Amino acid sequence: MIGDLEKIKEEVLKCQKCPLYQERIKNGFYPVVGEGDHQAEIVFIGEAPGLSEAKTGRPFCGAAGKILDELLESVDIKREEVYIANILKDRPPENRNPQKEEIAACASYLDRQLEAISPKIICTLGNFSTAYILEKYGLKEKIQGISKIHGQVFEVKGLSPELKIVPLYHPAVATYNINMKEILKNDFKVLKELGQ
Repeated sequence: MIGDLEKIKEEVLKCQKCPLYQERIKNGFYPVVGEGDHQAEIVFIGEAPGLSEAKTGRPFCGAAGKILDELLESVDIKREEVYIANILKDRPPENRNPQKEEIAACASYLDRQLEAISPKIICTLGNFSTAYILEKYGLKEKIQGISKIHGQVFEVKGLSPELKIVPLYHPAVATYNINMKEILKNDFKVLKELGQ
């Protein structure tokens, strides 16, 4: 299993499936493959690396990452106990939203990461990862804006282990609107309940 994740990492480092790799090379950036416990029960999925992430190759290491760390701490979960990844492994220019073609080119890496880790809970951070994961697991009819479904738990039957999907606001929202932090903290309490 660790071998699978290493293989994915090697492939991502060489990936040229979409034009984002040109941005990476031009700017001297790194792809952000993912990091954390390779046997994590909880996987967090963001949409794409930001500037801090592209400069370091680490997911959620900038302002949104500090908020994610704080949220994890609020429910007694250590960052090293979870796995954190994004749908896109390269940063879109100016942090623009991921495009459909980019998601289509890159998502197979995430799919394989999820297969290798086999988490019990997937926490999607924001609209893009929520829509992708709900559709991937046959819950397309549940897709709505994150403001409508944040903090809810969707169960995917027929998988072993049974998978729970928890859509959450992207932690970056609290960098723009500090009042959102309380909503996020409240949503994170669901993870504590699921862990008991």
